[in-house]
Amino acid sequence: MRYSLLFLLICLLFVSCKPSEARHPISNNSGAFFDASIERNKQLNNREYSLIKTFIQNSEKSFKSTEYGFWYAYNTEIETNSNTPKFGDLVQYTCGLKTLEGQVIYPTKELETQSYYIDQQELFSGLREGLKLMKEGESMTFIFPSQKAYGYYGDDKKIGSNVPLVCDVSLIKLTNN
Repeated sequence: MRYSLLFLLICLLFVSCKPSEARHPISNNSGAFFDASIERNKQLNNREYSLIKTFIQNSEKSFKSTEYGFWYAYNTEIETNSNTPKFGDLVQYTCGLKTLEGQVIYPTKELETQSYYIDQQELFSGLREGLKLMKEGESMTFIFPSQKAYGYYGDDKKIGSNVPLVCDVSLIKLTNN
């Protein structure tokens, strides 16, 4: 009796266990998410460029645009045919960061003199390209839209999400490799 009950129980288990059908993933091919994201980014860029344009118009400095998507003005320009940094060159520079409204984020004193090997170390893209425009002894003010600065994530300290920056940079020393 026990064995027959056990046999019956095992048979019920095998009969009742039916393999489940695989579920297919739900996909959305409409592109609505991407379209909305593109529209948000366009609005953000338009708002930033409008603020930057107003900043430039109200400034006493003569800003020039670059092919890299940011602007610069000389504070101190070296007229001689000096070299500009190339890949692998070591530069020593000072830098101060503030908002378009003039709020100081990082004063030059706080950041001290920085050393950077051109295109071989981490540095936000605007400053990386801006340093390549400078000669030893020059001082420039850069205006970086957020996508050329710290972008959506900020720096996890003082720079928030999508903040365009005004950056005062002095190239102190250039050592060619």
